[in-house]
Amino acid sequence: MQNLKLPFTKETVEKIVEKYPTPFHIYDEAAIRKNARAFSAAFSWVPGGFRNHFAVKALPNPYILEILAEEGMGTDCSSLPELLLSEAAGITGEEIMFSSNDTPAEEFVKARELGAIINLDDISHIDYLEKHAGLPEMLSVRYNPGRLKGGNAIIGVPEEAKYGFTREQVIDAYSILKARGVRRFGLHTMVASNELNSDYFVETAAILFDLASEAAKKAGVHIELINLGGGVGIPYKPEDRPVDIPYVSQGIEKLYETKIRPSGLHPVRVIMECGRVITGPYGYLVARVRHKKETYKTFVGLDASMANLMRPAMYGAHHHITVLGKEDAPVDHVYDVTGSLCENNDKFAIDRKLPEIEVGDLVVIHNTGAHGHAMGFNYNGKLRSAELLLRPDGSVKLIRRAETAKDYFATLDYPGLG
Repeated sequence: MQNLKLPFTKETVEKIVEKYPTPFHIYDEAAIRKNARAFSAAFSWVPGGFRNHFAVKALPNPYILEILAEEGMGTDCSSLPELLLSEAAGITGEEIMFSSNDTPAEEFVKARELGAIINLDDISHIDYLEKHAGLPEMLSVRYNPGRLKGGNAIIGVPEEAKYGFTREQVIDAYSILKARGVRRFGLHTMVASNELNSDYFVETAAILFDLASEAAKKAGVHIELINLGGGVGIPYKPEDRPVDIPYVSQGIEKLYETKIRPSGLHPVRVIMECGRVITGPYGYLVARVRHKKETYKTFVGLDASMANLMRPAMYGAHHHITVLGKEDAPVDHVYDVTGSLCENNDKFAIDRKLPEIEVGDLVVIHNTGAHGHAMGFNYNGKLRSAELLLRPDGSVKLIRRAETAKDYFATLDYPGLG
């Protein structure tokens, strides 16, 4: 498994918590930069140019977006706040891919204002976009492959998913858009989330490359951009193995040579919208043990809860846990590691083998750099934690402060609150 080693020690964290109390998420900037460079380099062969558009929903913090922009990445946005975050981080124009569904007019208007590549989710959105924001020179459409492609547990079966056009609708859409003055075209799909099968992504490329060629011939358009989506998973469980990115790249390159180059579409820009695989392994939720409870089981209660990391409760997801200072101690105790939310599924781990834990111990929950803080919430009056950035020189920067009760009450106009 990747990412068992930590970029900090217990002594380092003890100094951090003197200024920034637990719980908090902390992100390793040096590792994120290195990983972003390696990911982009793997696809440097793409003749029309390659760019990963980081999925903002994975880690919506402008400091992180700015770092990734410096490493050549754009953003994948699906809401107005995500567009605004991109703009604030200096990411505009076709560095933004705007892919949303059930989209309000004001979001299309902002995407057009920024010059983003708008990726339509339904054929009816052509009329809606034209009415409310006008049709830009370039548009992309999202394809739902239906039975041609299996989904996975997180994103669902394509035929039952709410996303995208059918094959026939894709071709019809290009014809309609061409007739209405659109001159540049893209094609996109996204059919899996946290997928670890490397061949899955090569198969997706084959489907899109074939459709791009077919649609270009039938609709008489030139498709200059193909977005292979994201969904590349990371090895959360001990038995998991990471996606082999060089293998995926080589497989896609072979398909490009056999499908795109002879089709007349060459050169095509190939892009992706990966988030989790870029930052996920390099984020950590740091918490302190608040209580230890002995009943029918042994429960270790943290000062963090599922409001800080929802994935274990929502998906039954596995996140590795390190007890700082006890990395080499025998793993001979079994615990449920819990939070204080009034929900019984507020557990980070169930029947997890760990070293002996005492009240006051610091624990680190791994792989929280994507869909961690981003999925936080305020149910039960829980407040979201701070986000910190571990800089390459070892210093720590606060990139989002912890919420306070005043924040929680900020939208209430009621005497005595606020």
